[in-house]
Amino acid sequence: MGDLRVLVAEDDRDLAEFARTVLSRRPGVTVMVATDGREALAAVDRGDVDVLFTDIEMPGLTGLDLVGQARRRDPGLPVVMMTAHASVDYAITALRSQVDEFLVKPVSAAQFRSCLDAMTTLRHDRDAAGARPTVLAIGAHPDDVEIGVGGLLAAHRAAGDPVVILTLSRGARGGTADDRQHESLAAAELLGARLFLEDLEDTRISAADPTVSIVERVTREIDPSIVYTHSVHDRHQDHRAVHQAVSVATRRVATLACFQSPSATVDFQPNRFVPIDGFTDTKLALLECFGSQTGIRDYLEPDFVLATARYWSRFGGGRSCEPLEVLRDTSGLISPGRSGRTTAAHEHSPTATATERMTA
Repeated sequence: MGDLRVLVAEDDRDLAEFARTVLSRRPGVTVMVATDGREALAAVDRGDVDVLFTDIEMPGLTGLDLVGQARRRDPGLPVVMMTAHASVDYAITALRSQVDEFLVKPVSAAQFRSCLDAMTTLRHDRDAAGARPTVLAIGAHPDDVEIGVGGLLAAHRAAGDPVVILTLSRGARGGTADDRQHESLAAAELLGARLFLEDLEDTRISAADPTVSIVERVTREIDPSIVYTHSVHDRHQDHRAVHQAVSVATRRVATLACFQSPSATVDFQPNRFVPIDGFTDTKLALLECFGSQTGIRDYLEPDFVLATARYWSRFGGGRSCEPLEVLRDTSGLISPGRSGRTTAAHEHSPTATATERMTA
């Protein structure tokens, strides 16, 4: 890449000119300004944009619509959303639209410079990585995927894989929905994952629509290579329903694997045991984000989490493992290792009995 081409899409001409002045001072940076959403999209269509800063509300085409269309043209385009509305709802909408950073106006010169540095690095990383497999982790409630595969997701991110979390309810039966919403956002930010946070009714999630349609929509949008979700061997009705819906909605995805939840039954039969050595601290940090639950759920206590991972390591090697029931693997499930390396996960026969696995 030569000079970095930055587009500022902002209908406030004073702010747009301020952004142009600040960003243009960076060596090797060329800044264009568009005061209309359609004008901005035309620049993206021409391939003239390496980084996009956009307002959330503009004439002609909203910032969210602009981002959606720009992403389809250039999936690796780093995007910064700017808005005067400092609300969580806006932040969630932005995250759903694949926004990489979210700035609340007024934006200072220092914020613009810092954000540009981060987006420049992101652009270079994405160009260098090329097509990495996208990972989709689907849970019924906030903290489900972090409990089941938090270490594995951290390993995927360390390997450079894009990670997306789809949480189908806001867990209102287990706490305040607003609190759990904030916690989900914090965990996604810590992990560096994109978050889809839906609002199905806790304890009443259906195995059919609207659940199937939601999963199908997200699957079409991100085109994952690997999907992690709940096992059918679970006491919680929402977990079983999500498993059934995901099995249908992701039927064309190459790899589908199920994680263990605290409510899994003795019928949970993992056939892959993925080492997460080096990522247990990150998993614990992810779980700490869910403060409304850590004080009331024994299974979120760090010693419990570490003991569980230590137990499964007897089947998978290393000191800590996360277990998976692999239901479909047409491309070869991998376990991202440390420093971006990848190693094959340990495998046992899916039909092995519990006794055979214990003595393996």
